[in-house]
Amino acid sequence: MIGITGFGGYVPRLRLSRQAVAQANAWYAPQFAGRKGTRAMANWDEDSITMAVAAARDCLGAAGDRRRVRGLMLASDTLPFVERLNAGVVAGALTLADDVDAIDLGGSQRAALSAVAQAVARVKAGGGSTLVVAADNRKTLAGSAQELEYGDAAAALLIGSENVLAEYLGGGTLSVDFVDHFRSAGEETDYHWEERWVRDEGIGKLAPKAIASALAQAGVQAGQVDHFIFPSAFAKMDAQLAKACGIRAEAVVSMLTDQVGDSGLPHGLLVLAHLLETAKPGAHILLAQFGSGAQALVFRVTEAIGSFRPARGVSGWLARGAEERNYTKFLAFKGQLALERGMRGEQDKKTALSTAWRHRTALAGLVAGRCEVTGSVHFPPSRLSYDQGKPLQDTQKPYPLADRPAKVLSWSAEYLSYHPAPPHHYGQVDFEGGGRILMDFTDLDVGEVDAGTAMEMVFRIKDTDERRGYTRYFWKATPARAAAIPHAN
Repeated sequence: MIGITGFGGYVPRLRLSRQAVAQANAWYAPQFAGRKGTRAMANWDEDSITMAVAAARDCLGAAGDRRRVRGLMLASDTLPFVERLNAGVVAGALTLADDVDAIDLGGSQRAALSAVAQAVARVKAGGGSTLVVAADNRKTLAGSAQELEYGDAAAALLIGSENVLAEYLGGGTLSVDFVDHFRSAGEETDYHWEERWVRDEGIGKLAPKAIASALAQAGVQAGQVDHFIFPSAFAKMDAQLAKACGIRAEAVVSMLTDQVGDSGLPHGLLVLAHLLETAKPGAHILLAQFGSGAQALVFRVTEAIGSFRPARGVSGWLARGAEERNYTKFLAFKGQLALERGMRGEQDKKTALSTAWRHRTALAGLVAGRCEVTGSVHFPPSRLSYDQGKPLQDTQKPYPLADRPAKVLSWSAEYLSYHPAPPHHYGQVDFEGGGRILMDFTDLDVGEVDAGTAMEMVFRIKDTDERRGYTRYFWKATPARAAAIPHAN
């Protein structure tokens, strides 16, 4: 049996109020005045790579379980690097083995489903468990409908053959050059065609073919589908499509539109991960997504579904949301509003790639060194232990810190230096079991941290070399607002 053996998701903490956007743009676009709810909004230090890492950690749990991952597929239409393996950055942050087969995919809204199908084929061929991660962080034009409809998020599925939670039954694919929207190389925002034509000639005629093919391969009748997932920014498009395909109306799954928005390429997997948190054994799930054709996958939930819980789960990420009503903050975080930085913001942040390579494990994976003689934990790790009076050499072993509980020892919040989201919070963080690092803090409110505050680690953008177009990543500390749910297996 091959199928889903783990699942997880990620939704940024910030949720932009649609009313706030509508009010800010009322002078120009009064037609958006009635929009309700929120859309997920990536922080300034989040992109598709960092969100993918968060979703993968939600799926995989503690670092000790990650050796079973033999393949990594990263699907996104907003990858930060055109020439650099983005999946390689994710693999480093997850401390996967160097011989993991990592691949980038994109170019279509259904690329995440294509990745799942490829992962199933890889497992079937004996390639081992494969992690599929999808993330999007899309830019939109100010005052556009997409600005209100889109959202930023990520999702992850582990595909394997042991302890299968949802068995893969079959799939169907239709690849045609039907252009409902596009984004040319070098452009930052999508160009969309007329909605009615996309609904009637595109989704309405193409998606049923892929769905019928998937159901036939799976040996499942349309009336047997218990959960139907079809992401679309068009209102009630999923219900119309279900009716056209003979799927019961009550099978249509909520698309999280009021909280997250449409996250694009990862949205189908995000909703699936949310559904699997409460799915019952025996339920049939049909997941379809439109884009340069359409793709559909069919799963059947197994008795093992109760043996797994993601670290926090989509429900957990949704529960930790904080409404953001500052529209100019959203524009600044998306790089669409240039704010005055002052002289302290005029820094050249060139990265020495040779140094970054030598320290890649410590920087990407937050791996310290633990002295086997004294038990002291050192970060960064070194050949020489710096315990006072004990000049030991080559006694340190790798000691991952990213998943260890931590607390604030000392901290500061200041407006003097340039920071994209002032005040700049940072401080000394002590890890349970040893290790102390001076770290930046993120995703917090003024007054939320103090000495002794419990923190957790998140993989984020450290800073960007804007002259050369290079993004540096590192780990930051954020308040541990809710206890992680341990894996049952």
